[in-house]
Amino acid sequence: MYRKILMRMRMRMMNATRKVVVGWAKEYKRYLSTTTTNQILLSPPLVSVDLPEIWGSTSTLYHHHPSQSPVSHLDEEKILNLVSLEKDVDGFHPINMGNLSMRGREPLFVPCTPKGCLELLLRSGVEIVGKKAVVIGRSNIVGLPIALLLQRHHATVTIVHACTKNPERITCEADIVVTAAGVPSLIRSSWLKPGAVVIDVGTCPVEDPSAEYGYRLVGDVCYEEALSIASAVTPVPGGVGPMTIAMLLCNTLDSAKRLYGFT
Repeated sequence: MYRKILMRMRMRMMNATRKVVVGWAKEYKRYLSTTTTNQILLSPPLVSVDLPEIWGSTSTLYHHHPSQSPVSHLDEEKILNLVSLEKDVDGFHPINMGNLSMRGREPLFVPCTPKGCLELLLRSGVEIVGKKAVVIGRSNIVGLPIALLLQRHHATVTIVHACTKNPERITCEADIVVTAAGVPSLIRSSWLKPGAVVIDVGTCPVEDPSAEYGYRLVGDVCYEEALSIASAVTPVPGGVGPMTIAMLLCNTLDSAKRLYGFT
């Protein structure tokens, strides 16, 4: 069932790309499940990232589910290392991630989704300093970098993951909850402290025959329950997703300005 939903999602994305070309990409390539790491390393989109007319390079390998992913056989480390540090608009280069984790150092780029989450908190006037924050999930794409960003803003951060004991008890003490577990409706009202701010990064397809494409997207948070107890909660879809796109554009603009010497 899950595989069928993913197939419908991919078809929807392919239909969308036939209608609109978005962004600054000079070269774009769709890889097959049989593509090898070496083939990707030698492909034009990566080999040409140092050309001055290319302002940023995005090299995210998307995994819907590890056992079903068509890219799980690829060497992600080698591919990320080939991307120019100065054009790593995804913010996943090991040096950018390393600088993010160290006090007194600044990465050239911050990963887009965590950056968008932080921007939501700051622009909404949410107090972070001294607050208890719980991050659910520890991925390199969301969980780890958002935890580092919250620490940089002086929150007391706890990371909850699959091996954490009593995650509900830990989470219900948090003033700020950022969840990126990828488990539909995992977070119920009993997990939340009254007045907590909840950012739901999870995006999970669930089968829905009444929907246009046979599925709908839900988050990690049971949205209706969270509304009754949290002071703020982001919806899925339409919450963090647009912020991720905005921050990717922001990073690309910063890359271009740095490339051409603009301050």
